[in-house]
Amino acid sequence: MTTKVKNTTGNRPGRPARLSRELIVEAALRGDVETLTMRELASRLGVSHSSLYRWVPDRDGVLDLVSEVMVERLLPDEEPGPDDWREWLARLACSMRDEFLAVTGYAAHVARPHRHHPESFGRLRERVVSAFRAAGAGEADAELSWQVFGYGVVRWLGAAGAEPDEPPFEVFLETLLRGLPARSG
Repeated sequence: MTTKVKNTTGNRPGRPARLSRELIVEAALRGDVETLTMRELASRLGVSHSSLYRWVPDRDGVLDLVSEVMVERLLPDEEPGPDDWREWLARLACSMRDEFLAVTGYAAHVARPHRHHPESFGRLRERVVSAFRAAGAGEADAELSWQVFGYGVVRWLGAAGAEPDEPPFEVFLETLLRGLPARSG
């Protein structure tokens, strides 16, 4: 008697999956994220346009996947503490610089006003707020400091290379962190 194994992957038995979250993100990161089209992404993956739409609803869905991966890559494993919150934020900001600028168009995309992926950027916000809370800021001040930190770092990265007189990232970051949290409460 033979037992049939239920195919839980959604693919035909014996056929490897042609698409996955990881493959989609990897292909999206190989080009300019700012100008990426669904057709171009499908071509990079070697799949039909319609196959790609079975995985992601649209270009924003692809960018959401990219944001999830980017935030996973840059968030430090350890939590910030009262004695190391500035160093923790500096490491985070440097990771943001390294990851965002490594992908053509990503920093510019993130710096433009748009709908940010709520889960990934929500995790980023929570961790940064926790750093400011560890520094002694009250909840409202920690949220304000997150906005200043997030806006400042992302805007600097989005403009990186565009301004001939822009301050070096390390100078910008040191100045930014010296002034945060904006108020203690």
